[in-house]
Amino acid sequence: MQNKKSETQGSVSGTILLIAGCSIGAGMLGLPIMSRQAGFTPSIAMFLLGWLFMTTTALCLLEVNLSFDDEVSLISMAERTLGLAGKVISWISFVFLFYALGVAYIAGTGELIAGFIHNGFGIAIPHWAGGLTVCILFAGLVYLGTHSVVVFNKVLMAGLLVSYLSLVALGLPHIHLSYLQFKDWSIAYVVLPLTIISFGFHNMIPTITQYLKRDAKKLRFSIFLGSLLPLFIYLLWETVILGLVPAGQIGQNDMATELLKNVAGELWATDAAQYFALFAILTSFLGNSLSFVDFLADGLRIKKTPAGKGYLCALVIIPAFIPAVFYPHIFLSALNYAGTYGAVILFGILPALMAWSGRYWQHSPHRQLVPGGKITLVSIILFAMGIISLQFF
Repeated sequence: MQNKKSETQGSVSGTILLIAGCSIGAGMLGLPIMSRQAGFTPSIAMFLLGWLFMTTTALCLLEVNLSFDDEVSLISMAERTLGLAGKVISWISFVFLFYALGVAYIAGTGELIAGFIHNGFGIAIPHWAGGLTVCILFAGLVYLGTHSVVVFNKVLMAGLLVSYLSLVALGLPHIHLSYLQFKDWSIAYVVLPLTIISFGFHNMIPTITQYLKRDAKKLRFSIFLGSLLPLFIYLLWETVILGLVPAGQIGQNDMATELLKNVAGELWATDAAQYFALFAILTSFLGNSLSFVDFLADGLRIKKTPAGKGYLCALVIIPAFIPAVFYPHIFLSALNYAGTYGAVILFGILPALMAWSGRYWQHSPHRQLVPGGKITLVSIILFAMGIISLQFF
C-alpha cells in the first residue's frame, strides 16, 4: 500500500537523484583528459556554459512536453511539432545515441565486474558474463516500472557518492595549486562536446513528467537541482584531478581513477576507484534504459502490458549486448561516438525547434518556461551548430 502511494505521489528527491544519476556517468572518467589541454580556468568556464545550455534546452523540452495532455516521448513531440522531418531526425538521433551508450555501458560494466570477480575470488570469467548479469538485473527493474528504478537508483547514487567522496578526499592532499594556473583559452572549445554529454539527462523528461504528475513547479525545481548537483560534483572533480599533475603528464588513454590510484598507491584507493567507475556507469545505464523503453513504447505503439514490457526490455538490451560481446573494449569509443553528434542534435537543436514550433507556429496557450523569446531559441540553435562544426573540424 505504501509503495502504491509513493508511486502515485511521486518523489521530488528521487527525481532529482534520477536526473543527477543520468548525468553523472562514464563520461566523468574521461573529463580530465580534455580539460587538461585547456587548463583549469577555461575548463570551468566551459562547464558553466555547458550546464546553462543543457538546462535551458531541458526546460524547452519540458515546456513542449507539458503542452500535450497525453503521455508522449521525444518522437511524438517531434512529430507533432515538426512533422515527419522531426520524427525521422529524432528517431535516428535517439536510436543511434542510446544504442551506442548501451554498448558502452554494457562493455564497461562487463569489464569491471569480471575484474572484481577475478580479484576477489581468483576466478576468470569473460567480460560478456559480467555484462549479462547487469543486463538481466536492469531489465527486471525497468520491467517493474519507474518506482523500482527510482528506489534502486538511490542505492546506486549512495554508492557513487561514497566512492566519489573517498576519491576526492584521497586526492585533495596531493593538489598543487600551481598546476591549476595553467590555461590556454585558444583551445577551450575542445572541452564543450564532453560537457554537453555530461549533462545529458533530457531523455528522462517524458518519464519524470508522468512520474511527478505533470506538476510544472516540481518538475522545474527537479531539473534545476538535478542538473546543479552534477555541476558541483564536476567542478570539485576537475579541481582535484587537474591539481594532481602538471599539464602534459596526462596521457590520451589515462583515466581519472587510474591517476588517483597511481598518486595514492594504496589498495583501498584502488578499490574505491573501481567502485566509483562501476557506480558512475550503472547510474547512467539504468536511467537511459528506462527512458529508452518509454521511447520505443511510444514510437512503436507497444502497450505496456506484461508481454509488451518484456518485449520492450529485450529491444533495449539485446541489440546493445551483442556488439559488447564481440568488442569488449569498445567502451570509450562507443561513448565518444554516442555523444559527439547525437546528444547535441537530440538534446540541443530539436528541443529549441520544438519549442519554437509550439510557441510561434502552433500558438500553444501553455506557459513558456524559458524566457528570452526568439532570441534565446535562435541562440540555442546557433550554439549547438557551432559545437557540431568545431567537433567536425
